[in-house]
Amino acid sequence: MSARPTDGPSGWVSFAAVILFMAGSLGFFYGLGAVLNDEAITIQGRGVIVWDFTAWGWAHMILGVIMVLTSAGLLMGLGWARVMAVIFATLNAIAQVGLITANPIWSTVLIALDVIVIYQLTARWVPASVLD
Repeated sequence: MSARPTDGPSGWVSFAAVILFMAGSLGFFYGLGAVLNDEAITIQGRGVIVWDFTAWGWAHMILGVIMVLTSAGLLMGLGWARVMAVIFATLNAIAQVGLITANPIWSTVLIALDVIVIYQLTARWVPASVLD
């Protein structure tokens, strides 16, 4: 007996959920570092492309928590989580641009993780009418 596609998330959706969880967690902890010590994100006299490090840290913390919760929704197979994961992965990639002058390798890695999530969730999108 074969499993229907609606029985749970596919392997690619699960993969995207795990990557989204990792990117959200990393963003949260980096934002936490910015909130607790705004000097922690200044490297060699250069900072991020924002004026207030604390506000930037709070934005990353909130975005990270939402991304982790959305990844849980993906693992549970909730339809809204797929759309929200694409939106939040896009927002996280844009937010990483603010950090690229301070830490280009870190930002590039997180942007790449976000692109992987977006690709996996959009390239393998199956319309609901096909599943019925």
